[in-house]
Amino acid sequence: MPTESGSCSTARQAKQKRKSHSLSIRRTNSSEQERTGLPREMLEGQDSKLPSSVRSTLLELFGQIEREFENLYIENLELRREIETLNERLAAEGQAIDGAELSKGQLKTKASHSTSQLSQKLKTTYKASTSKIVSSFKTTTSRAVCQLVKEYIGHRDGIWDVSVARTQPVVLGTASADHTALLWSIETGRCLVKYSGHVGSVNSIKFHPSEQLALTASGDQTAHIWSYAVQLPTPQPIADTTICGEDEVECSDKDEPDVDADVSSDCPTIRVPLTSLKSHQGVVIAADWLVGGKQAVTASWDRTANLFDVETAELVHSLTGHDQELTHCCTHPTQRLVVTSSRDTTFRLWDFRDPSIHSVNVFQGHTDTVTSAVFTVGDNVVSGSDDRTVKVWDLRNMRSPIATIRTDSAINRINVCVGQKIIALPHDNRQVRLFDMSGVRLARLPRSSRQGHRRMVCCSAWSEDHPMCNLFTCGFDRQAIGWNINIPALLQEK
Repeated sequence: MPTESGSCSTARQAKQKRKSHSLSIRRTNSSEQERTGLPREMLEGQDSKLPSSVRSTLLELFGQIEREFENLYIENLELRREIETLNERLAAEGQAIDGAELSKGQLKTKASHSTSQLSQKLKTTYKASTSKIVSSFKTTTSRAVCQLVKEYIGHRDGIWDVSVARTQPVVLGTASADHTALLWSIETGRCLVKYSGHVGSVNSIKFHPSEQLALTASGDQTAHIWSYAVQLPTPQPIADTTICGEDEVECSDKDEPDVDADVSSDCPTIRVPLTSLKSHQGVVIAADWLVGGKQAVTASWDRTANLFDVETAELVHSLTGHDQELTHCCTHPTQRLVVTSSRDTTFRLWDFRDPSIHSVNVFQGHTDTVTSAVFTVGDNVVSGSDDRTVKVWDLRNMRSPIATIRTDSAINRINVCVGQKIIALPHDNRQVRLFDMSGVRLARLPRSSRQGHRRMVCCSAWSEDHPMCNLFTCGFDRQAIGWNINIPALLQEK
C-alpha cells in the first residue's frame, strides 16, 4: 500500500542518517588527539607556577571533560533528529489510516505523547552523562585532598579497631581478630610492640589520656590494661602512592596484602597485662577510658556495660537496660558521660557527673543495629547504624536528630575530627566517606586496585595533631592505612 511504502522510505532515511552520523562520531573520536594537541602545546609553552606533573594532569582532565561534553552534545543532536523523524512518521500515518482522518487534536495529542517520551529519554541521557562527568571530576578532586601515606601490614586476620596514642611518643594501635594488638610507628609503618595476652579476638584498643597504657577488649570476655614503652625509629622518605588513571578499579578479595613474613615477630611481645577486668558473661566488644583515666567502661554481648576502677579492677557500676547485645561504647573527652550502642536499634547516654544520681537517656531513631555512637565538641552525639544512616543529635533534645546522612551501605565504627567537626564513615562496601556535621558530603577516600581497602572497612580514627597522617582506617583486609587529609582544601571546596 502507498502508506506502507512511504513509512518504509522514511524509516530507511532515518536509518541512513543514524549510520552516517555514527561514522562521523568515529571520525570525531579518531581525530581527538590532533585537535587537542595544539592547545596542549600552547598551554605547556606558557609560563606557569604549577609543577609540570600537576599541569599535565589538569590538561588531561579538562581534555577528558571536553570530550565527554562533545559526545553528549552529539548524542543530544541525534535524539532530536529521532524526535523529528517520529513526528514526521506520525503525521504520515495520521493522514491515511483506513481512509479515516484523525482530528488535529487527536494527532497533536499522539505526537505530543511520543515526543514527551523521547524528551524524557533525552533528559535521562543528559543527566546520566553529566553525572558521570561530575563524579569523575569529584573523584580526581578527592585524590588531591585525600592522599594515602602509609600502610600498616602485619596482622594475620581482620582488624576491628584502630586508635592513636594521646601522649608522646605518638603511636598507632590496632586490634585484630588474630588475638593480638599491635603498636606501630606512624612514620615508618614498623611494628613496635605486640600484645598477645588475650585468648580471643581483640575487638578494640584505646590509649590512656596521660600515661603509656593501652586498654583492649576481647572475645575472651575480658578487658586488659597493659603498659608499653617504645622508641620510635628514624623516619624514611615517603613513597609516592598517587594513582595514575581516571577511574577507580574494583578489586577482588584475593588482592589482599601479602603477610607471608610475620613482621610482628621481630618486635617486643607483651604477654601479661597489668590489670584484667572480669565480670562479663559474653564477648567484650569495646572498652574506653573515662575522663582522667582512673575508671574504664566496657561493653559486652551480655547486654550490659560495666564501669571499673582501674587501680583495683573492681566493678563500680553495672549498666543495664539494653534489650540486645551491645556493639560499642564511648566516653566524653572532658565530662563523665558514657554512650553505649546496641543491636536493639538504640543508644543510651549514661551520666556520672553527679555521684549520687546516674541518669540514663535513651535515643531512638534508627531502624537497625546502632554500630557506634561518639561524642563531639559541645552537646552533640553522632550515631551510625546498619540502616545506612548517620544521625547527629543534640543532647538537650532527644526526640529527633538535628541532621541525617543517608548512604548506600551499612556504617561501622565512626569517628569525628573534633577540631574541624568532620565525620569519617567506614562502610561495609569498602568505602570511607567524609561529611560535615550538617550532613554535607566533603569527600570519599580514593580506592583502586593499588591502594585503599579491599574488604569491609571496620573503623576510622582521627589524629589532628600528627603532621604526616591525620586519619587512619582499618578493615577486614588485614591492614590499617594512614591518610593525609588536606582539611583547609576540603572545607574550601565545600
